[in-house]
Amino acid sequence: MSAGMASNTKTIYVELLDEGTKVARPTQGEVLGGNLFRLLPTRDYDAEDEHWEFPPGSVVRCAKEMRNGEEILIARELVPPGR
Repeated sequence: MSAGMASNTKTIYVELLDEGTKVARPTQGEVLGGNLFRLLPTRDYDAEDEHWEFPPGSVVRCAKEMRNGEEILIARELVPPGR
C-alpha cells in the first residue's frame, strides 16, 4: 500500500494477536489530527481470521517506529470516545 490512498488517510500498522510471533498488519487510517487515526478495515478483513489489537473503527494514537529500515506509524493506544 502507498503512504495514503487519499489526502485524509495514511498507512497505519496494527499488531496482530494470537499469531505466535510479533507481526503487524498494514491498513489505512483516517487522519483525525493530533496523531489520532480511525482505523479502516482492509478489503479482506475477517474478524474470525485475524485478531487485531485494535479493531477497525477504533480511534487510536500512533507512534513512529523503525521496522526493517523503514519508519512506519503503528497503532499504540486506544483513544476512548469523546477524547
